[in-house]
Amino acid sequence: MSSLAQAPADPTAEGHIDPAAAFVPVQTRSERFRSTDPTAFGVPTGREVNWKYTPLERVRTLFEDVAGDEGAVSIAVSGPLAASGLRAGEAPRGEVFVPEDLPAAIAWSRSVEALYLSVPAGVELDDPSFVDVRGSGGRAHSHLVIEAQPNSRATVILRHAGSASLAQDVEIVVRDGASLTVVTLQEWDDDAVHLAAHQARVARDASLRHVVISFGGGVVRVNPSVELDGAGSHGELYGLSFADAGQHLESQVYLFHKGPQTSGDVLYKGALQGDTAHSVWVGDVLIGRDATGTDSYEANRNLVLTDGARADSIPNLEIETGDIRGAGHASATGRFDDEQLFYLQARGIAEDEARRLVVLGFLMEIVQKIGIPDLEEPLMARIEAELAQQGDAR
Repeated sequence: MSSLAQAPADPTAEGHIDPAAAFVPVQTRSERFRSTDPTAFGVPTGREVNWKYTPLERVRTLFEDVAGDEGAVSIAVSGPLAASGLRAGEAPRGEVFVPEDLPAAIAWSRSVEALYLSVPAGVELDDPSFVDVRGSGGRAHSHLVIEAQPNSRATVILRHAGSASLAQDVEIVVRDGASLTVVTLQEWDDDAVHLAAHQARVARDASLRHVVISFGGGVVRVNPSVELDGAGSHGELYGLSFADAGQHLESQVYLFHKGPQTSGDVLYKGALQGDTAHSVWVGDVLIGRDATGTDSYEANRNLVLTDGARADSIPNLEIETGDIRGAGHASATGRFDDEQLFYLQARGIAEDEARRLVVLGFLMEIVQKIGIPDLEEPLMARIEAELAQQGDAR
């Protein structure tokens, strides 16, 4: 059973571009064309299902297959995990990741050496490792591979700041019995453009918690794709965003239940304020024919704080087996709850403080789900700063 119309895949087509309606464009995420060769993809026109919400003129520089600018970004690694490099063909690079779009394919081919973080088998790390990406202007490409060896546990936090146009590939491999948390935090300057593709595979009895947090940047598009391959594997995909005037924050999320007895939880929340603030969330869940005993749920909720802001939210669910424990999806976008605001004001709380409490309560659920106490305070401080901008605008 499926909530999506099935379109036959055409392996001879150039990606999933449909320049003259010569074939039916691929709508189903599981059938999307993939290739490491940039020339296999056409330049997006905006009619493609995976580009229809993205402001193409603002990201067009990352459609050009040219070398990045020297010194455009610097990458520093700190924490318990040591970094090394992987050239093309060196395992595990390419074990999981195959680009789904043109910028990801360009990043793949232009990243001569991928940054590699490996958690040794059986090692459990309490302290997180940090990958700090700092932009200095210009165009850049990068590929990062994170591997959690069997029965290991670790947390990796990617932090992005400064200004750049970055096409980024992140490849995540979670081996049997391992537990990995990956957090990507976008705090770019207002003119930054960041197109990121994350692809992960989770093995038997392993778990991955993947979190996307986007505050800064002009256009930020982080698309996670997680395959629950092994029996008993578990995936948690969480997201938090706060879009201001002129910002476009986007995530296209794909969770593929491939193995039996897998479970998944997807929850993204966003707040928007200011004219032309725009968020996009597309959530695709596929429960494959062999994924018996699956339990899965996805939801997206958005809070629009001012006129002129827009949130697009599209949940999709495909089910190819009837032998599951449960599956569902939900989406809700609404304005400030006047009844909730009245309730707080009736108890002597000023309007500005009441608004602040409502927004903090709405977003706090995601902050707590991240499960990293050291991140909670700075994230709440950043949300407070965003709300202060709204108060100043009024």
